[in-house]
Parts: sequence; structure tokens; C-alpha cells
Amino acid sequence: MLKVLEGIFRMHLNRLSILILTMVFACGASLNAPAIAASQDREKKPKTNKVVVRTTKSTKQQKAVRVTVTRSSEPAPPHPSFATALGLRGQHDELSLKSSVAMVVNQDTQEVYFEKNSSVSLPIASITKLMTAMVVLDSKLPLDETIVINADDVRSYAKSRLAGGTVMTREEALLLALMSSENRAAYTLARNYPGGVSGFVDAMNRKARELGMDHSHFADPTGLMSENVASAEDLARMLSAAYQYKMIREFSTWPDLTMVIANRPQKFLNTNRLVRSGDMNIGLQKTGFINAAGKCLVMQARVNNTPLLLVFLDSVGTQSRFADAVRVRDWYERMPSGTQPVRRLM
Repeated sequence: MLKVLEGIFRMHLNRLSILILTMVFACGASLNAPAIAASQDREKKPKTNKVVVRTTKSTKQQKAVRVTVTRSSEPAPPHPSFATALGLRGQHDELSLKSSVAMVVNQDTQEVYFEKNSSVSLPIASITKLMTAMVVLDSKLPLDETIVINADDVRSYAKSRLAGGTVMTREEALLLALMSSENRAAYTLARNYPGGVSGFVDAMNRKARELGMDHSHFADPTGLMSENVASAEDLARMLSAAYQYKMIREFSTWPDLTMVIANRPQKFLNTNRLVRSGDMNIGLQKTGFINAAGKCLVMQARVNNTPLLLVFLDSVGTQSRFADAVRVRDWYERMPSGTQPVRRLM
């Protein structure tokens, strides 16, 4: 009975901490809102831009990824991440990972071979887009149907190379959202869902419950809101589910893409440098970053012919999450035969 009460207390304490931190971030965002709105009001009325897409994959070339990362001159973020505020950043582990949260799971057996703060719910940034993609594909909406980046998309997400008026198919928007983490592409996918963005977010949370993601919540389709939270355990479940979609596997591991917008070719790169370098056998991946979440990475990768689910949240520095993935790969390759897992993911 004492263990049950202790578990309930910890769960409520964790939720209270997340709520307080969310309010802090929301206050900061509200102070900046007038300046952002004024800047957006000066934007010119967009013209309709027809998009031509060249979906040719580049040949992957093996490149070494550094395991040691130094970023002494990198400026501190204006707000600490949630993990930092909770005292999780900088905790030592046997692999010397730079991520505050990490998890390594055998996808076939659900056996956990490494975990670090895996039960804590934290902001997940653009990792959200894996759930966005599953909801889009589950809807069975026509992938060849054209959708348009409208003024609402532009107001909601100021930074994007997809100008207002850009026309593309639902499939092309999904590719950009997964490969290059394009926020306007993800948002317009949700806006063109039955019931609009609110209906789409409801579907995201229903899907999360179906997958047993009991410590997760979604508030928007892009991940730019810090209210999008999940634990590493839940993200391992989401990774495994997303891997069942061939299009998500293919689009999330597409190295680069050239799009012609308003007669100007623009090249979009995969946000995961390990995909571009071909340094690992990656079956599915997604990166993410906002100040509240820190640098994040989830991947399905084959190591020693074993499919592994890898989760890294709140990594320190721009490249550390990728270096952590390489550390885990090297560690697993050296793991003695017969090593027992820590536990099994329930």
C-alpha cells in the first residue's frame, strides 16, 4: 500500500511540476505576442505559388559522426528546458550520455536494455510530427489532393520557406513535415482535416490512448507548444507504432528534397545528420527542438541485426543527441552475448 501511495504522489508531483513550468513558458510567450503580431501584420498578401517537387533521394555516403561534442561558445537559451528545471540535466550515467532522458528498447521483444529518467513526461517538440503523420494516414484522406498554405498558416508559423499561397499535395506536405520538420506543412495538414485543427488534435490524443501512451498529451500538430509532452516509455510505443507505416519510414529517412516554389528551386534537408551521412542503419527517425524540450531525437535503427528503439530527450548542444545515438550503437555492438535486459516494456 505504501508503494502505491508513493507512486500516486510522484505522478501528481510530476504533473504539478509540468503544469507550473507550462505556465511560466506561456507567460513568456504572451509577452512576445504583440511584437510578433506587429511583424506579421506587415507581411504582404501572398500570391499563389505552384509547387513542383523532385523527389530524388541522394546516395548515402558513410561519414564518421563525432562522439565528442564541444560547444563552449553556444549561447544559453532564454528559458531553461523543463528537464533542467526538474533537475534532470547533467545526471551521470554509465554511457556518459549528454541527454537528460534516454531509452534503448529491443523492438521485437520489448526488452529494455538501457533507461535514464524514462518515466518522466517532458515536452517532445517536433517528435510530435510522428503522431501527426499517423493521424493523417489513418484518416484515409486523398494523398493526391491539393492543399494551400493560407494566411492562417503564415500567421501561426512565421518562419518557413513555404510562402503563403503555396500549393502542394497532402503527400508532399507530409514528406516535408517528416523529413525537414516543416511546421507550416504540418499545420496545414491538420487544418485540412475534418473538424479542423481542434478535431485533428483530438484525434492525436485518441491515438495516443489507443497506443497506451498514458503519460502523454498533445496540444498542436507541430510540436512548437510545450504542452505536447510524453515520457520516453510512451515515445518508444509511438516509435514502434509509427514503424508500421511504410510511408512514415520512407519519408522520415529521405535525405533531401528539391522543390520549385515560384520558379525558384529550394533544397530541403533531413534534420537528422545521421540520415544524411548514412552512418547508421536507420529505419525511422524524427528530431525536435524548442527551448522547453531541448534537443530531442527518436529513431528505429538496426544494430547487430537487432531492431532497436532509441529515445533521447533534452540533449545538451546541437550535435550531442546524434553523438549519443552513436555511443549507444557502439555500446550495443560491444555488449557481451547473453546480457540480460533491465526489464520489459509493458
